[in-house]
Amino acid sequence: MTESVWDYPRPPRVEPTTRRIRIEAGGRSIVDTTHAQRVLETSHPPVYYVPPGDVAPGVLEPNPRRTFCEFKGVAHYWDVVVDGRRLEAAAWSYPEPSSGYGAITDHLAFYPSRMDACFVDDELVTPQEGDFYGGWITSDITGPFKGGTGTSGW
Repeated sequence: MTESVWDYPRPPRVEPTTRRIRIEAGGRSIVDTTHAQRVLETSHPPVYYVPPGDVAPGVLEPNPRRTFCEFKGVAHYWDVVVDGRRLEAAAWSYPEPSSGYGAITDHLAFYPSRMDACFVDDELVTPQEGDFYGGWITSDITGPFKGGTGTSGW
């Protein structure tokens, strides 16, 4: 079944997924879970949030970066550090999300463009263009997608 990002709601919706989410960085697996939450928002590919217990121990270090989402609240960023290689602000979380987004409390989202590879089930993810939204594009998601050059006014 194919989903169009133009059928996703605004404000965004959070929903659990049992699809297998895997992330590789520094040549090793740092996430492997079937307990993610996905956030769906008009014009954006899904963003997957994984439980902190499903992230490999010791690969996350706090980053001072903060951003504000009008829907989810204040995002805190994390560096991914594997074998001495630091990927700055490569993941983010909401320690105290806004009302309606409690399911993603402390869960981690990762920019697929900064990882070696990200997978939904066994499909390699294509990163959403740009470096702001962090959406995961798979063959069952259709656009056009916000994030690329010339799309900021959508």
